[in-house]
Amino acid sequence: MRVIPLCVVLGGWLSMPAFAANADAWMQRLAAAEKKQSYQGTFVYERNGSFSSHAVWQLVQDQQLRERLLQLDGPPAEVSLVDGKVQCASEELASQVRDAKPWRQQQLEPETLSKWYDFQIIGESRVAGRPTVALAIRPRDQHRYGFELHLDRETALPLKSLLLDENGQLLERFQFTHFSPGSIQSADVKAGATCTPVSLAAEQKSVSPEWRSDWLPDGFQLLDSNVRSSPASDESVTWLSYGDGLARFSVFLEPLHGAVVEDARSQMGPTVAVSKRISTADGDVMVTVVGEIPLGTAERVALSMRSGADQASR
Repeated sequence: MRVIPLCVVLGGWLSMPAFAANADAWMQRLAAAEKKQSYQGTFVYERNGSFSSHAVWQLVQDQQLRERLLQLDGPPAEVSLVDGKVQCASEELASQVRDAKPWRQQQLEPETLSKWYDFQIIGESRVAGRPTVALAIRPRDQHRYGFELHLDRETALPLKSLLLDENGQLLERFQFTHFSPGSIQSADVKAGATCTPVSLAAEQKSVSPEWRSDWLPDGFQLLDSNVRSSPASDESVTWLSYGDGLARFSVFLEPLHGAVVEDARSQMGPTVAVSKRISTADGDVMVTVVGEIPLGTAERVALSMRSGADQASR
């Protein structure tokens, strides 16, 4: 299960005083826990005012990680993964995950993250009937969101998370209503009949990018890049992925060749999308930044993109 961002000050029902010295130890436990423990449970997910409920199974066996995620309300939807790679998905989800990257591309590295975030234990709570430790992960600048994790005392896995923007508005909530570690069987993670195989785009190989950003928030670095076909035209689109070890965003760059398009910006829950038209030595390009970062940060990244030709002319 991926760690879902959050940053909220807990209410008075938390009883334990803050002990920052132990926060690093809990972060180390969390980093080691996610890929090594089997469990099953149900959770609710809130985003942009909408709620959904899901069942999840995770089995760690013979050095292999298998996962199954099933949506419990609305249209039936299912995803199956092996070692983080999507194996199949229900028809409703297939188009969304066809080009998806593994859910766990980045192993948490608390020592590195401490350069960009402060860790602090802010209390104790109880989630899904289990005792948890509440851990705040607060950003050191305005270019990323903060986190609050309620970690299960037994397994160190997050049973609840909340994400707030830089103004303190709730963007996303994830919370288990039932959680049971261990005792998972192979049959539990076997995909259902409606889960159809998903072929990921193998032809989209990583390439040395011809684009770079003149500005990135401290700690963010290029993780991956490729060139893919545009779903809306015959052009090729350059894709760049950046991350700081916790937060991530993508940049898409598509030549316009005289096409008339308007700048745009939107936000749905924690995910922002900013599109900016920029001029280069080879013509105008539409730059789109998508990710879980503040709108202002996404706009600054979009306007900072430079092509190889522009770099050479400097």
